[in-house]
Amino acid sequence: MRFSVRSFRWLLPVLLILSISTQVAAQETGQSLAELRKQAEQGHAYAQYNLGVTYAEGRGVPKDEVEAVRWYRKAAEQGYAGAQNNLGLMYVDGTGVPKDEVEAVRLWRKAAKQGDAYAKFNLGVSYYTGRGVPKDEVEAVRWWRKAAEQGDAKAQSNLGGMYANGSGVPRDDAEAYFWMNLAAVTSTNAREHRNTVGNRLTPAKRLAIEARCRQWMETHLTAQN
Repeated sequence: MRFSVRSFRWLLPVLLILSISTQVAAQETGQSLAELRKQAEQGHAYAQYNLGVTYAEGRGVPKDEVEAVRWYRKAAEQGYAGAQNNLGLMYVDGTGVPKDEVEAVRLWRKAAKQGDAYAKFNLGVSYYTGRGVPKDEVEAVRWWRKAAEQGDAKAQSNLGGMYANGSGVPRDDAEAYFWMNLAAVTSTNAREHRNTVGNRLTPAKRLAIEARCRQWMETHLTAQN
């Protein structure tokens, strides 16, 4: 999508870069590779996931995508959501495994069912692009909303873009501004798009929405702590 000032129905782009989990589980902080491998071989899912990240990114070992898939799969089969999400990414890109977008979606659904925001964002991308599922903007909005409500900035930005464009939801500049303003805390692109939408609102309306955002963030942070 391209934004055009000449177009009556102006369009804001959405982010289509899939989300990967690279956060090292707390149990593994400070552990050596040998210790990590020992834990993984003993069947600990969090260690298997972290070993997958280690090979996927080449952290202290030669980068090996096939080996990353192997460890992600072991953790994913035990229900580890981060591994399910990352294994889905390997399938959608055909990295270390034959490309299979349907399998990627299946894995993301498993992770999303456990509350994984990355997987929810990725499902939104799948429905928006029609990769592994029939294209469905309403369903894309549904998944991005779920991730956005968990504080995922990319999902917040995309949900705002859908409201701004009237894609999958009725066009609503106030809702677009709300979600983009939340995303703007950490995203430069979201700030730019927020300002574009904000120009269509009165100063009083923007202030009211910004107050609503502050309340949302306070509530969200309280719920996390």
